[in-house]
Amino acid sequence: MELRQLKTFFTVAQLLSFNKAAETLHYAQSTISTQIRLLEEEFGKPLFDRIGKTIVLTEAGQILLRYARKMLDMEAETRTQVTGWEEPQGSITLRVPQSLSIYALPQVLKQFRERFPKVGFDINSCALTIQQELRSGIIDLAFLLIDSIQERDLIAEVLGFEKLVFICGPDHPLTRLPVVDLPDLAGQTILLPKQDCSYKMLLDRMLTEAKVDYAALMEFNSIEAIKQCAREGVGISLIPEMAIQKEISDKNLIVLPWAEGELETAILMIRHKDKWLSPTLLAFIELVREHFQSGCAL
Repeated sequence: MELRQLKTFFTVAQLLSFNKAAETLHYAQSTISTQIRLLEEEFGKPLFDRIGKTIVLTEAGQILLRYARKMLDMEAETRTQVTGWEEPQGSITLRVPQSLSIYALPQVLKQFRERFPKVGFDINSCALTIQQELRSGIIDLAFLLIDSIQERDLIAEVLGFEKLVFICGPDHPLTRLPVVDLPDLAGQTILLPKQDCSYKMLLDRMLTEAKVDYAALMEFNSIEAIKQCAREGVGISLIPEMAIQKEISDKNLIVLPWAEGELETAILMIRHKDKWLSPTLLAFIELVREHFQSGCAL
């Protein structure tokens, strides 16, 4: 088993595509296939299941992925120490909720790029597979709007807290109430992001415990779409305050006075406990911490 074979396997496992892996590594596809076949022969087990034109990791492949990540991290660490490489470079892969990536992350990336112009980023919105992706090494860091995460092999650092607010358009009937309580949400259309947050679970729990039935739930891939629909009176939404500052200032959206008091959620930075913190990743983590310690949002 050679490191180049592990790099090839790791790339295929990340992209779940022999073609894309060949393009990324600048290999012929036949070279990719040969290296994977040699690994499968060495282990005596298939690493990928071929289903039509798609591939998925087998159980053996998932196990190898975990160890491949550690071995490749060790190689990177060795090169860093031996060569004396000091300036961070390479790439960082993140999972970030839409509200953070749109309204806050650019501030951090701007500062980071000024310090480390050679570092690239691969940034995706959140998904239900975050824990699995952190364990496999597919992503380096994840950020979540959630109070806690109960996974022993993941390290979750609380960076700060974000206020959650109920919003609606200026002509919505709920704006006429002096305060809004859970029973007032009965019969309303609720607008929520599909994958942006776990505060959707908070609202679901609140409504369930209060036995409040809403008229309909609309889920969107876009925070901006939610805001526009709320503005047009389609429904109401629970959303991070950072995402609606301009609309509130322009009076295009109204924050409903919530009878239960302020709602908030923690902002977590999450990584795998065994993740090697390369100079690149460590520099980014430290900058995020600095940003929060200075009193700024992410």
